[in-house]
Amino acid sequence: MGPYFLNGVNCDHSFRNNRYFVLPWICQHSGVSMSHQMVVMQPQPVPLFCDSGQWGSGICDCCDDVPECCLACWCFWCFTCMKAKKYGECLCLPLLDFGGLIPPITMSIRVSMRQRYGIRGDMCNDCLVSTFCTACVWCQMSREMKARDRQVTLVGARNL
Repeated sequence: MGPYFLNGVNCDHSFRNNRYFVLPWICQHSGVSMSHQMVVMQPQPVPLFCDSGQWGSGICDCCDDVPECCLACWCFWCFTCMKAKKYGECLCLPLLDFGGLIPPITMSIRVSMRQRYGIRGDMCNDCLVSTFCTACVWCQMSREMKARDRQVTLVGARNL
């Protein structure tokens, strides 16, 4: 058996995609035309952890990741910008936190992280820790992102 062609293009390796798709095509093999409709469905990842409803580490557990805490203490703005970018926000967003009594960006990212990861808590607590323990809050959020940012491995997946 030789390769299959779609409009003169080898289509043997054109179906490797990470999405669902339905592809009608006419394949030609040895001068015989065949009409096919191919449906490909990739296996979906299954998370191996459940939301516990709690932070993975405490607000003062800086010894769990000493290099990150040192970076947060010595170069706070660089640290917060890197973590905001890793979280999916604008790189410079934490730089808007400098004015006012309550740091609005730190508080909003903390609330967003609680909602994203299913962590219980309330706005009052987020406001208090964001105001009085800003560096510790960013370290805690960094540890949480690191703990929940695991590579997903599909078990039993076949190569198509």
